[in-house]
Amino acid sequence: MIARLKGVLAETGTDHGVIDVQGVGYLVLLSGRTLSAIGEIGNDVLLLTDMQVREDAITLFGFGSAAERDWFRLLTSVQGVGGKVALNILTALAPDELVRAIGAQDKAMVARANGVGPKLAERIVRELKDKVGSLALLGPGALGSTPVPKGSHAADAVSALANLGFKPNEAANAVQAAQDELGDSASLDALVRLALKKASR
Repeated sequence: MIARLKGVLAETGTDHGVIDVQGVGYLVLLSGRTLSAIGEIGNDVLLLTDMQVREDAITLFGFGSAAERDWFRLLTSVQGVGGKVALNILTALAPDELVRAIGAQDKAMVARANGVGPKLAERIVRELKDKVGSLALLGPGALGSTPVPKGSHAADAVSALANLGFKPNEAANAVQAAQDELGDSASLDALVRLALKKASR
């Protein structure tokens, strides 16, 4: 499983980039947002990735943030949403917009993405509402530009701080700061401990 790539941007296309990692070029499918963010050919880039293996293909999808990758995984858990459709959704909607759309059950907002019809949009907002959970109630920007779907360590850490009496925004910002420092692989225990220190400063 390839979890991330760090190298030089060698080529770009309308929906992909080629990352040169010590002489090996990896073709990675990207959302329009990530493609814009990685800049020009020759730039050093770091992408988080998700690898999908099928009988006829092995495909790498790349993301500029953990939030985008987590949303990709959530979206592709919905029947009828493949990797390319999920990238189209992430091109049309930023993570905080997705939180809003799903929290409000706004299928028209999701249907703005290429390849997403009304029926699929309705299924997406219905199936993901419980997985997004209380983050939709916090409103846009509650976790900065990287809202974290329910079920992740970050979401559990936000819940833990809220249970200790911290306001939702304070808890969310402290957890985001802790995750930025510790990285995506941090344990829940480490995340809560560091978030508590940051929230009490």
